[in-house]
Amino acid sequence: MEITRQCVVALTWTLKDSLGEVLDLLEEPVEFLVGGDDLLPRIEEALQGRSAGATLALQLEPEDAFGDFDEQLLFLAPRALLPADVEEGMALDGMALPEACSPDAPRHAVYTVAGVYPEHVLLDGNHPLAGMGLRLQLTVQAVRAASAQEIGCGSAGTGFFRVQPGGSLRH
Repeated sequence: MEITRQCVVALTWTLKDSLGEVLDLLEEPVEFLVGGDDLLPRIEEALQGRSAGATLALQLEPEDAFGDFDEQLLFLAPRALLPADVEEGMALDGMALPEACSPDAPRHAVYTVAGVYPEHVLLDGNHPLAGMGLRLQLTVQAVRAASAQEIGCGSAGTGFFRVQPGGSLRH
């Protein structure tokens, strides 16, 4: 079966930064809905017309991936308003932040704790890969028709490459 809009592809990959450092290695296939919200447009474009067994090597610039790093998405939050066990690298859901935490921080974002200081915590609403050029080696392991449920919700349930404001890396 050829990859077209609204089919599901099972992919494996190696994701590297522009210097060749491996950021993520997926050896077991994960399914993504093509034509939904699971994949970046540039990846969907490259997959069109391919079938199981195809391998692709993509160079993604920030504008094709997770955007440029935006300093406007950095916020200081009072340390006392956050959980006592907060530590660098943790992800915090913006909806769970106390209102007084950082009033300018959008609540729909997921924040990475970028720094913990005695009085404040630095919250970063950028995607962890924002501002980075990426090299992606993909292998199409399988292709199948999407179910009505997958088409209806716009996802095969994974969304690793889904871009959400302040989103976190998921798969």
